[in-house]
Amino acid sequence: MTYKINKMPDQISAALFSKCTTVETATVGHRRHMGFMDKAIQCVLTPRRVAGTAITLALPGQDSTLLHHIIAELRPGDFLCIDRLGDFRHACLGGGVAAAIKASGCIGVAIDGPCTDLPEIQEYDLPVWSRGISPVTTRIYDIGGSFNVPISCGGVVVNPGDVVIADFSGVLVMPPDEAEAEADWALSKQAAEPDGHKLLLTGSKLGDLSGATNLVRAKTEA
Repeated sequence: MTYKINKMPDQISAALFSKCTTVETATVGHRRHMGFMDKAIQCVLTPRRVAGTAITLALPGQDSTLLHHIIAELRPGDFLCIDRLGDFRHACLGGGVAAAIKASGCIGVAIDGPCTDLPEIQEYDLPVWSRGISPVTTRIYDIGGSFNVPISCGGVVVNPGDVVIADFSGVLVMPPDEAEAEADWALSKQAAEPDGHKLLLTGSKLGDLSGATNLVRAKTEA
């Protein structure tokens, strides 16, 4: 296997970045079906919400050579997505890698596989979403890999330059030309939710507010 290394993508705009940092993935999930990583990929720290520009890496099972190399390319506001090419055993990110990524300004990492050294990831406060923890780690084997190519991470196609939003519910990936409208819709819905919750707590019926009761009655009373 050889290395394929492409240039860094343009970062998302500051305005879109600002919007996405306040969007909840589960709010977008009310109307969007694609772009959500497998629910097994969850934050290993105290849940928080971050957003950034997707930087992609395809890394073969036992080898972390290319990961060590490309960390020098990461920028503040980037979000690294790692395709482990089907390997769910070997942890490619531990204490040393977490420290290096944190120092780069990279805002978060999603791994389609496990991480390790959880106390150090917590110490360095690097937001990591992964398939849990593993004590079995990668090595510098010089096998190969690909950087900034389309990858699959948690069952989602991730392209370099995509928008990534990650929070306490999971990880969402969207093309930049779709993310603006989704963020605007989600923020509008989030702004209205507190008033709706107050109505429910004071006696209003969820089925009446959502319209579900009218739909059920229309079919059961026909």
